Amino acid sequence: MKVIGLDVGSKRIGVARADSATRIAVPVGTLAVDGHEFENLKKLAEKLNTKYFVVGLPRSNQGFETKQSAVSREFAAELEKRIPDIKIKFQDESLTSVLAEERLMKKTDKTGKMYRKGEVDAEAATIILQDFLENLSTTVAAKATRPVVEVKKETPKMKKPRSKKAHKLALKIAVGLLGSIIILGALFFVWYNSSLSPVYDSKLCSTSTADEQCKPVDFTVENGETVAEIASHLESAGIIKSALAFQIYDHFNRNPDQPLRIGDYQFSRASSVEEIYKQLVEGSKSANVFQLTILPGETVKQVKNKLQNLGYSEEEIDAAFSKNYDHKVLSGRGDTGAWGAEPLEGYIFGDTYEFYIGESVENIILTCLDNLLAAVEGNDLIARFGKHDLSLYEGITLASIAQKEAGTLDQPYVAEVFYNRLADGISFGSDVTLTYALNLVDPNRETYQSNADALSLDHPYNTRNPVYTGLTPGPISNPGISALLAVADPKEPEGFDENRRALYFLTGDDGKMYYSSTDAEHNQNIEKYCRELCGVRL
Repeated sequence: MKVIGLDVGSKRIGVARADSATRIAVPVGTLAVDGHEFENLKKLAEKLNTKYFVVGLPRSNQGFETKQSAVSREFAAELEKRIPDIKIKFQDESLTSVLAEERLMKKTDKTGKMYRKGEVDAEAATIILQDFLENLSTTVAAKATRPVVEVKKETPKMKKPRSKKAHKLALKIAVGLLGSIIILGALFFVWYNSSLSPVYDSKLCSTSTADEQCKPVDFTVENGETVAEIASHLESAGIIKSALAFQIYDHFNRNPDQPLRIGDYQFSRASSVEEIYKQLVEGSKSANVFQLTILPGETVKQVKNKLQNLGYSEEEIDAAFSKNYDHKVLSGRGDTGAWGAEPLEGYIFGDTYEFYIGESVENIILTCLDNLLAAVEGNDLIARFGKHDLSLYEGITLASIAQKEAGTLDQPYVAEVFYNRLADGISFGSDVTLTYALNLVDPNRETYQSNADALSLDHPYNTRNPVYTGLTPGPISNPGISALLAVADPKEPEGFDENRRALYFLTGDDGKMYYSSTDAEHNQNIEKYCRELCGVRL
C-alpha cells in the first residue's frame, strides 16, 4: 500500500511517499499553495494509486497544538472534500523543519551542493512520514514486550573476577538464548503465515463442488462488536484458522478511518484472512444496511428530509421527533414549543451512522443522542460550560449559533464576542438567528420579502432586534464538536484583550472574519470588506 506524507505550509507543501511494505519514506518534492494544490495532490494520489495520506500536525515543545496545527487540520478537512474516500492520519511533529535542514546540511557537507528551501519542505514531509511508519511498527511491537520488573538494589559488594569457565558458561547461555529466540521467531512466523492462509484449499473446491466445505458461509457482524469478538465468531464458524492471528493481522493493517463494518456477509472457507478482512473493511454487499450522514450545522428539518429520502414516512418521522425521550443528555432542556421550534433541535449529533434497513426512527434518534452524550462527557462540557455560567442546554444553544456563524478556526473568537455581549446586556445581532426565526414563521418569505421587513420581525429568535438580549430560547442547529469546544474555551481575537474587547464580527466578501470593538469600527469593516455579502437577502 502506498502512502503520501505532507508537510503543510502557508506557501509550499512538502511531499513524500512510501510503501507500507518497505516502510521507507522518500521525498517527492513540493507543491505551491496557489489554488491548485488540491488538484495536484489528487493527481499524485491517482498516479501512485493510493488514497492514504499522513499530514504533519505541529505541536509546541510542551506537546500542545498550535495555530499551525489548526491550519493543518483545516487543510486535511478540505483535502477530504476534494478526494473521495480519502483516508488521512495525523503525525505529531515538533521542529521537523529544523531537523530537515540539519539533515540537508550534512548532505551539503558531503556533496558541496547547496540545498534549496523547497528541499527542506520535502525533507520535512519525509521525516513526518517516516516517523508515522516507525510509530506504527513500534506500537505493535510494544504490545508484545514483556513488562519490566523492578529489581531492588543491594549494597555493593566486592566481586571476584570471573574465571574463564564462567565467561564461557555465560557466552554459551547467551548463545543458547539467542538461538531460542531465533527458533521461536521462526516458529511464530511459520504459524502466523499458516494461520492467514485459507481454511480449505480452493483447488479441491474446483473438483468437488458438492463438498460442504466449498459452500459459502453466512456470517453477520452485529453493531457494537469488537475486533476480538468478530475474530472469535469467525473462528467458531470455521471461516478462519485462528482468532489470534486475525487480531494480529488487524493490528498491522488497521486504519482507524476504515473500521470493520456491520452487516450480513457470505464468506468462503477457501478465502485467506487478507481477503476476508478486505470484505469486512469494504462492507457487506447486501442491501440490508444503510448509511445516514448528518452534518454539523444541519437542522432537525433537514435531518427529517434525509430520512424521508431514505423511505421513512412523514407520519413516522414526525411521531418519533415529537416523542418525549428519557435520555440523560436531554436533562435540563428548555421548552421551545411556543415558538414552533423542533424540541430536539441541537441534539441530533452530526456523524455518519450505519443502520439495518427497517431500523425505527426512534432508535436512530437515540443513537444520535448517545453520540452527543459521549461528546459531552468525553470533553467534560457540563463543567466547562458551568465556568461561564451556562447550563448544558445553554451551552448547546450558544454553540449552535457559533456553528452557523463561523468556520472551525473562528468559532472560539465568535463565541467570545457573544460572551462579551452577554456580559454587557447587548443583543447578539446575529443574522443566522434571524434567518432561523424567519424559517419558523415565514419559510417561503411571503410576508417578510425584504431585509428591512425581516429586521422588523418581533420574535425571540431574532437577535437582530435589540429588544431580545441574551440567548435564543433554544438551539438553531445541531452544533459539531468544534463549536461545542469553542463555547467551552472561547478566545479573544488577535489584537483584543480585556481593555479592548471584541463586540462585533462579520464575514467579508473574501471569506475572512473581521472583528471590531465599536459600532463605528464595525461599519468601517462593512464598507471595506463586506459590500456584497452584507447585502444578501436573509
